[in-house]
Amino acid sequence: MAGFFQKLKGGLQKTRDQMVRGLDNVFHGYSDIDEDFYEELEENLIMGDIGVNATSRIMDRLREQVSQEHLRDANACRELLVQDIREQMETSQDAYEFENHKTVIFVIGVNGVGKTTSVGKLAALFKRHGKNVLVAAADTYRAAATAQLEEWTKRAGVQIVTGKEGADPSS
Repeated sequence: MAGFFQKLKGGLQKTRDQMVRGLDNVFHGYSDIDEDFYEELEENLIMGDIGVNATSRIMDRLREQVSQEHLRDANACRELLVQDIREQMETSQDAYEFENHKTVIFVIGVNGVGKTTSVGKLAALFKRHGKNVLVAAADTYRAAATAQLEEWTKRAGVQIVTGKEGADPSS
């Protein structure tokens, strides 16, 4: 298990380092704030796994703040960007409040990053927040994933739907 966490930590550190290097290049490569600066900054955020929608919101807020504060120096944007990302990372009180209808959460990712464990932990978290939780086992590669997920859902006290053993997970 320690090997898994070391691998995950190493992968996250690599992504972080690449993103920081990319952002450093943007901030050191531009003296003025112009459209090229914004485009390169946006590209680096997306490549750093921030996500397209989150990056778009960050860029919109950054452009607005730069305009309001009449900033011209690219380095002056750095602190605005850092502050905005920090604010977005904070979990609000209503982070787990969903509308009064069914909500589907898809968890996807490459092999070995902890999707099954994360689903189990999310199921327990939502259950503690008074939600009715149903987990659908659909791991397409790992035979033991369903058994592991069954254990997590048992611990969390939530329901699970599984396919027949050996069947296509999409069936």
